[in-house]
Amino acid sequence: MRSAVLTSSSPGHTPRRGKVRDMYDFGDRMLMVASDRISAFDWVLPSGIPDKGRVLTQLSRFWFQHLPVRHHFLSQNLDDVPLPAGTDRESLSGRSLVVRKTDVVPIECVVRGYLSGSGWKEYRQNGCVCGIQLPTGLQESDLLPEPIFTPATKADSGHDINISFEEMCRLIGVETSQKLRQLSIDVYLRGAEIARQKGILIADTKFEFGRLDGELWLIDEVMTPDSSRFWPADQYSPGQGQPSYDKQFVRDWLETSGWDKNSNPPELPCEVIDRTRSKYIEAFERLTGETFAWK
Repeated sequence: MRSAVLTSSSPGHTPRRGKVRDMYDFGDRMLMVASDRISAFDWVLPSGIPDKGRVLTQLSRFWFQHLPVRHHFLSQNLDDVPLPAGTDRESLSGRSLVVRKTDVVPIECVVRGYLSGSGWKEYRQNGCVCGIQLPTGLQESDLLPEPIFTPATKADSGHDINISFEEMCRLIGVETSQKLRQLSIDVYLRGAEIARQKGILIADTKFEFGRLDGELWLIDEVMTPDSSRFWPADQYSPGQGQPSYDKQFVRDWLETSGWDKNSNPPELPCEVIDRTRSKYIEAFERLTGETFAWK
């Protein structure tokens, strides 16, 4: 597996590296490159998932083109940024988006439509999810009466921390918080409806937004298997965990591997890597109706 490469000696082209993405600054625009790295339990794993970055990029491109929201996506044309001489363009192909540069809002905008994951764990303890009181008697994976907005603080490394909406208001202001809550729920509802028509339930997802010209813009990745829980609709059965198209398969293997989550994580077995890649590609093809072009 090769990493996307720009010549780091060129001024301004040293990447800002996140868990799975590298960002290159070209003035008023950025080149957002999705690697094949995969993270779980706050660790970047030593094993990558081949073509994962391309799947995430092509799926985000699909959503940017189909969601009625202001967004930062400009093109996938590498000629739209002044790449330095010696750039490994082949490694960038399919995994790169040219995007507008915005001032990133330091909040993860999480929307939950179903009761799962950490939300289910918290609900069992106190009947709430991130401070939001829910009806009694809900089961794991139940559809919530309406989607709920549960913000978190962003972290380049380590774990994003859930916060209350009131804390979000203190951090970025009441008006911006209210706009982001409504915008996040609206985008989730539209995306979830599109996915439902393709046979996939989006149990929850997280969005990121930036400010540009006094407006809020949807940025980063959008409703991918890395940022969302995708469930096959024809296998949905409340009262238990659900089969998924996301990286839950990796998490499940790590949970049974004997790893203590405090030391360096183990290499993933080939069958886990292959199955995860297959699930990511299946989700992409079902949602978009396109054939994944890098098989």
